[in-house]
Amino acid sequence: MDFVRFVKFGFVGFSGLIVDFGITWIFKEKLKINKYLANSVGFLFGVTNNYFLNRYFTFQNHNPNIGNQFISFLVIAIIGFAINTGFLYLLQKKTRINFYVCKFLVTLIVFFWNFGANSFYTFKV
Repeated sequence: MDFVRFVKFGFVGFSGLIVDFGITWIFKEKLKINKYLANSVGFLFGVTNNYFLNRYFTFQNHNPNIGNQFISFLVIAIIGFAINTGFLYLLQKKTRINFYVCKFLVTLIVFFWNFGANSFYTFKV
């Protein structure tokens, strides 16, 4: 059961990545919004996409306190982003590994963080 949730969480995460990049691209390239603001908007859309898909598809959760639950999900995502950035910085500073290889490795670490934190806290499986 947990393996199935883990795989579903991965599919949802990939869909969030598509949403994030798509929204960022629209805001930056088409609407000519500042790239950092566009990135922030894309991140928020991606997180929102992931929250709802994980709530109903991955965890089949129907907690009526959706506002607090979403905030928990968002905080975990922001912590994940901070972990991602920190580890990426450290790997780049301490090794000669290619940036995108480092980014891939830290993304895997953060994926496990996000899955575990959301399983045991946000959706309390």
